[in-house]
Amino acid sequence: MKPVDIVRLLVLAAIWGASFLFMRIVAPVLGTMPTAFFRVSIAAVGLLLILWVMRVKWDFRGKFKICLMLGVINSGLPATLYSLAAQVLPAGYSSIFNATTPLMGILVGGLFFAEKFTLNKLAGVFLGLFGVAVLTRAGPVTFNADLLMGAVACLLATTSYGFAGFLTRRWLDHQGGLDSRLSAMGSMLGATLLLLPLFGYNAVAHPPASWGGLSVWLSLLGLGLVCTAFAYILYFRLMSSIGPLSSMTVTFMIPPFGVLWGALFLDEPLSMAHLYGGLLIAVALWLVLKPAAVVKAATDG
Repeated sequence: MKPVDIVRLLVLAAIWGASFLFMRIVAPVLGTMPTAFFRVSIAAVGLLLILWVMRVKWDFRGKFKICLMLGVINSGLPATLYSLAAQVLPAGYSSIFNATTPLMGILVGGLFFAEKFTLNKLAGVFLGLFGVAVLTRAGPVTFNADLLMGAVACLLATTSYGFAGFLTRRWLDHQGGLDSRLSAMGSMLGATLLLLPLFGYNAVAHPPASWGGLSVWLSLLGLGLVCTAFAYILYFRLMSSIGPLSSMTVTFMIPPFGVLWGALFLDEPLSMAHLYGGLLIAVALWLVLKPAAVVKAATDG
C-alpha cells in the first residue's frame, strides 16, 4: 500500500469517527429519519457544489442508474440504521460496532463474490473483533434492549457496506471505472431519493418535538458536508486504489477516533480498556493489510 493511501485511511477514519459524534448530537433531537435524510441531502448539495467548483464533467458513462442503486445500499440504508442506533448508543459504541465491517466484507465476499478466505484476513478480522469486544467493556451502557437494538442496527449497516464494496468493484471499477467524485454524487442522490418520501411521511405523521438549535444544525452540516460528501469521495478513491476489503479496514481505525471525539466533546468516559482494544485493533489491521508472501517455484539447474 502506498504511503498516500495510508494517509487517506487515517484521514477517513478521523472524519468518520466524528460522524458518530455528530449523529449522537442530532439523532436524539430530530429522530432517525430526519437525521438520515438531512445527512444525505446536505451531502448531495455539497457534492454538487464541489463538482461545479472543480468543473468536473457530468459524464457518468451510462452508469448513473448503477450509482443510484449503490447509493441506496452504501448510503441510504446505513445512514438510517446508524441514525437509529445514535438515539440509544454513545458515539464511541457506534464507532466500535462499525468495526465489524471488514468481517461482514469478508463473509459477503466469500459467500457471494467468490473471494478467498485467507488465514491472515480471517485471523486479523477475528482479532479485530476481539479488540472491539475489549473496547465495548469500557462504555457506560449496560446490556439491555436498547443496546441490543442499537447493535443490530449497526451490524445491518455494516452488512450493507460489505455488499456495497463488492458491488462497486463489480459494477463500476471492473467496467472501466468512474470518477470518484461522480460515484459519490450518484450515491448521495440515490440515498436522497430513497429517503425523501420516508422523511416527508415522517415529518407529517410524526414530526420531532423540536427541530433543534444552532449546535444541531452545525452538526448536521459537519455530518453532511465533511463526514459524508468529502468522506465518500475519499472512500471511493480508496476502493479504486486498494480494493474493497482493504478499504473496509478503515473501520478498524475508526473506533479510537470515535471514542476520542466522544470523550472530548460529549464527556463519554475513558478507561484502560480503550488502550488495550486499540492495540488489538492495530495488530488486526496489520494482519489484514500486510501483503501476501510470494512463493517462487524452484527450478532445476
